[in-house]
Amino acid sequence: MTEELTTLEKAALLSGRNVWESRALPAHGVASFFMADGPHGVRKQVGSGDHLGLNASEPATCFPTSATVACSWDVELAEEVGRALGREAAALGVDVLLGPGLNLKRSPLGGRNFEYFSEDPYLSGKLAAGYVRGIQSEGVAATPKHFAVNSQELRRMASDSVVDERTLRELYLTAFEIVVREASPRALMSSYNLVNGTYAHESRHLLTDILRDEWGFDGVVISDWGGSNDAVAAIAAGANLEMPAPGLDSVRQLVEAVADGRLSEEALTERAAEVIRLALSGADGERPAVDFDAHHALARRAAEESMVLVRNEGGLLPLAPGTRVALIGDMADTPRYQGAGSSQVNPTRLTSAREALAGSGLEVTAFAQGYRRHAPIDGELEAQAVEAARGADVVVVHLGLDEISESEGVDRQHLDLPQAQLSLLRAVAAANPDVIVVLSAGSVVDMAWAEQTRAVLHGYLSGQAGAEAAVRVLTGEVTPSGKLAETYPVSLSDTATFGRFPAEGRPSVYREGLFVGYRHAEAAGRSVRYPFGHGLSYTTFSYSDLRLGPEGAEFTITNTGAVAGAETAQLYVSTPNSAVVRPVKELKGFAKAHLAAGESTRVTIPFDRYTWRHFDATSGVWEVEGGTRRILIGASSADLRLSGDVEVPGIAIDPTVAPETVRREMLRGLTDDEFRDLFGITVPRESGSAEIDRNDPVGDLRRARSPLARFAHWVLLTLRRRSEARGEPDLNIQFLYNMPLRAIAKMSNGMVSDEMIDGIVTLVNGHHFRGLRAIVGGFLRNRRTTRELTRQLTTTH
Repeated sequence: MTEELTTLEKAALLSGRNVWESRALPAHGVASFFMADGPHGVRKQVGSGDHLGLNASEPATCFPTSATVACSWDVELAEEVGRALGREAAALGVDVLLGPGLNLKRSPLGGRNFEYFSEDPYLSGKLAAGYVRGIQSEGVAATPKHFAVNSQELRRMASDSVVDERTLRELYLTAFEIVVREASPRALMSSYNLVNGTYAHESRHLLTDILRDEWGFDGVVISDWGGSNDAVAAIAAGANLEMPAPGLDSVRQLVEAVADGRLSEEALTERAAEVIRLALSGADGERPAVDFDAHHALARRAAEESMVLVRNEGGLLPLAPGTRVALIGDMADTPRYQGAGSSQVNPTRLTSAREALAGSGLEVTAFAQGYRRHAPIDGELEAQAVEAARGADVVVVHLGLDEISESEGVDRQHLDLPQAQLSLLRAVAAANPDVIVVLSAGSVVDMAWAEQTRAVLHGYLSGQAGAEAAVRVLTGEVTPSGKLAETYPVSLSDTATFGRFPAEGRPSVYREGLFVGYRHAEAAGRSVRYPFGHGLSYTTFSYSDLRLGPEGAEFTITNTGAVAGAETAQLYVSTPNSAVVRPVKELKGFAKAHLAAGESTRVTIPFDRYTWRHFDATSGVWEVEGGTRRILIGASSADLRLSGDVEVPGIAIDPTVAPETVRREMLRGLTDDEFRDLFGITVPRESGSAEIDRNDPVGDLRRARSPLARFAHWVLLTLRRRSEARGEPDLNIQFLYNMPLRAIAKMSNGMVSDEMIDGIVTLVNGHHFRGLRAIVGGFLRNRRTTRELTRQLTTTH
């Protein structure tokens, strides 16, 4: 079909018509396609669209977030949730669902960690592939995101992730590789940030060399909303669709670039053809019906299988029928069940713990609010909670991070729960030691307070049916089987990026290299509070009879307890005496077995293309080092039950630098000189210039020469602080604060052109009259050009 299109028409297909829709070419039978956010529920907005969740959206099932489902370690469950997401998207007329998110959790302070699966790329990739297969089985395109190395929210649209090639490949790209190879997503979203000095959306190394040529991706690369920088460079690099709405200014730039030879017609044609293929690939026929009751039940089951029983001293759980329970905590009445930002879902229904306990067989003796969200310690509420605790057999306290503590657009500053909650827990535990905490948080929290409890059930952000799921676990109707998909450190200072995250300047240097999460803790010899893969059950499991072959590991798991349950066995690989720097061990497989009491099963975990390899940055290829590998099978990264050795054929490696030297430097944090000497990467320096440029975020206007610009910054900062004081994150303000000036042209639906951005930059640097002339002149030229291009596009062929 592309041979019938003019250069202008092909260029027009490569940017959005509005916030959520692509452009159509009716004369050629190419309809627009509709996109919507959807990592854990479809968010199709009613009325005018915005990508930050400011306007209401259609009701949809709010499933547990990705961080929650990751704790299920269940690929089949992920695929089932994906199918439900795809069906609801199709029913709402959504063609492209913007998810799942699968960036690696480099630091527990990452503000968007609740949207991502794990600190481990293998687990992340396998679960995300399940989501993609499920979504696309309903005729809806999935869009794994954000590609790539998107780790922080601060300055997220103007941050440069500086990372060595081996770390890039083995940690930050492997999950995406698994998804592309195993699930064939029809779209993919690039990230806001630069990677080693080049914006991800215009990185030929990422988008063509790796994504398309090496992995075989043939779909559409969509920019994150406002994340495009240079439209011509993006198309040349292998990107397709610039979102949300740059108007026809980008179209003009593409046409001119082809005319003057800066962009080949072939590249434009190829990218346009991919957009057309996506536009024609949607589901045909009537919109499917959705059984929201069934989807609510699936959301509850997903939460049940994902909740992690972190602590259960003396076997306090499960609670017997008739147990007298004091229910305490604001979150027991108003649940915290999802994150804030572009993923926020309008649930079809929502159950609180107070409601879920009503038919549980437990006797609720009292409810006490205990604390107020976003407020200091309240002595009166605490006293009421203490009185309630004294009159009960056990106390169930609902604690968690509040909405302002973790949100898109804002990185966390610490790992602590709010002081009002910690004070409440101390007071209640002093009155009644039989305390059970139900925890709601989308990412790691400091859990030193767990010593004041008898049991902790971590529900993460468990969706609209999470409270029902928690009650079923507490009463033993469901045996918990979730396992942590991230490491819980003893303190923040024990983490790999302590003192360096988030990066406050433009360069965000990945000085820790390969050592993140459990990889860092083990190599550095750091104790952890709860290890990666940890999770308790109401039953017990034994592992036996390990047999290793060239194709995989085989062993027996037996349920040695009195009730049915599920166990996730984890396979780790260690390479003793390796000639290249490696973590102590790495996850390379897992399997979840559901067993009746006393039942045994034979479990097989296959070896695959990811089991033995490492990336050789010198040759630019994946290599397999020959020699002995130790296979470790266990219930967590720290609870290893079986082990054995296998001989792996491969190459001999003569290291240029001793691996222990590189490991020591990474664990300490690579210096700029070490980056240069080891990897040939020059760590960029802050320019030190007082000038604002088009890629500086609006937050940098505080140092602008123009008093008008500084006043605009003061207004924005004031609004931001007010929203934080209220405990209600204003995503619009957060987005604007971190948004570079260039993004104004990408999000104004054609009202602002790139030429006008140059005028704005001139103005904020103190040249008011010259800047205003450029803005006004650019506006007039942009309006004329838009009218002419619109006329040409609407001319009937």
